[in-house]
Amino acid sequence: MSQFFYVHPDNPQQRLMNQAANHIQQGGVVIYPTDSGYAIGCHIGDKAALERICRIRQLDKHHHFTLMCRDLSELSEYARVGNQAYRLLRNNTPGPYTFIFKGTKEVPRRLLNPKRKTIGIRVPDNKIALAMLEALGEPLMSSSLILPGNDYTESDPEQIRDLLEHQVDLIVNGGYLGEQPTTVIDLSEDEPEILRSGSGDTSPFE
Repeated sequence: MSQFFYVHPDNPQQRLMNQAANHIQQGGVVIYPTDSGYAIGCHIGDKAALERICRIRQLDKHHHFTLMCRDLSELSEYARVGNQAYRLLRNNTPGPYTFIFKGTKEVPRRLLNPKRKTIGIRVPDNKIALAMLEALGEPLMSSSLILPGNDYTESDPEQIRDLLEHQVDLIVNGGYLGEQPTTVIDLSEDEPEILRSGSGDTSPFE
């Protein structure tokens, strides 16, 4: 049975954010709000927790996992980012975008796309997500909470509780959110490529 935290969307309670970070560090799977629906995440180095997420979402090995970052200062440790790509990131983060980059050696191999050695990077525009990442002190391995058979992100925390409370360790209730997933932009090559149109405006990358 998972824990269920009611967190204020504008002033997240620090005590709850510290507890959420503690859950993650101890191998927990957490569902939490972002600026594009709810996401599911775990510690970047926890193989067992990652396998649980893959089972819940029925993901194959070609899925692009994402590192949720509090700001761009964590970027260079995990992704290879050129100057042009960095400018695009600086102008469009935080926001509802996932950016695909070639990963560095700091990224566990199981998180990289096996063929392209790429990883998703994201800086969310959501106060709860940012406060949780600040308490954690490192990026969070993350994926949009899109359940099997759906093409939208889960948006209702009470419904998420009904569906998943026996499969995850913590659900952070940040209120009812939109259902559109992030816009995914591939910046791993010279020219930006739009892989998925979602809640982020694609025009800066066209």
